Amino acid sequence: MGPDPTERTRVTALGGGHGLHVSLSALRHLPVDLTAVVTVADDGGSSGRLRSEFGVLPPGDLRMALAALCGDDEWGETWAQVLQHRFAGTGEMNGHVTGNLLIVSLWELLGDHVEALDWVGRLLGARGRVLPMALTPLDISAQVSGLDPADPRALTTVRGQVAVATSAGAIESISLLPPDLRPCPQAVDAVRDADLVVLGPGSWFTSVLPHLMVPALAEALTETEAHLVVVLNLAPQDGETEGFGAVDHLAVLLDHAPDLALGTVLVDRSGAGDLAELEALASKCGAQVLVADVARHDGSPRHDPEKLASAYRSILQGL
Repeated sequence: MGPDPTERTRVTALGGGHGLHVSLSALRHLPVDLTAVVTVADDGGSSGRLRSEFGVLPPGDLRMALAALCGDDEWGETWAQVLQHRFAGTGEMNGHVTGNLLIVSLWELLGDHVEALDWVGRLLGARGRVLPMALTPLDISAQVSGLDPADPRALTTVRGQVAVATSAGAIESISLLPPDLRPCPQAVDAVRDADLVVLGPGSWFTSVLPHLMVPALAEALTETEAHLVVVLNLAPQDGETEGFGAVDHLAVLLDHAPDLALGTVLVDRSGAGDLAELEALASKCGAQVLVADVARHDGSPRHDPEKLASAYRSILQGL
């Protein structure tokens, strides 16, 4: 069943970091009701320090999502810059980000993660809502091969987002700790109630796949009537997906969520690889492959928000 023509299309985008930022930067230009569901497993930098000191969710990826939803007017551009401002100097403030401090301040004042993020969104005039995927600070645990010179096929457990992202071996699978994590109910509802759900692009093992490891979110993703879109990365990422092509990205995702029924697999023309192989794999989960020009023109392995918005628009028009 398609969306009610009298209502704005409800879009929920899942991910984290720079990948989710560019996806939201594209989606906010479309006439949709937009919700971002953000990974909360970062343990490095300013986020890691605040998480360790205050026992809160790591705010960095949430901050980046909020910044992406700021408008193009003077108000939006100014607040996006304030939110992303990183302190220099040589003291304790070095490396901290204004937006991280603002979010943690509201968490302490209000005692509610979701309410605080809604307040930040109102201050910024954000064109959408930002939610954490869980209300529990999470750690990523990965099974990594190639770390034991005596037995390259042996699996080693690597824990922590930074450690996993910079691992010298090949990541075989991931899981989340603690196992009794608390999902964000509003995030689960946003997936269930959506007309379109977007997963990716981004750091595949540390920003994209973690959403499939939250049981309530995984269940919602398999049961929702939304059209599910997976946006494949433009290039492999050092430390996480070295040697990966488009087929590898999709195969790993389906290994972690074999019951996922996809609608569209979006891939850039330059990164499609063996298109026949990609289409065959996509068809196994019910998806069509959409090959589009979504990369920046400078040759860097980054998505262009305007081109990505055009691709999303064509998918929405087909709902």
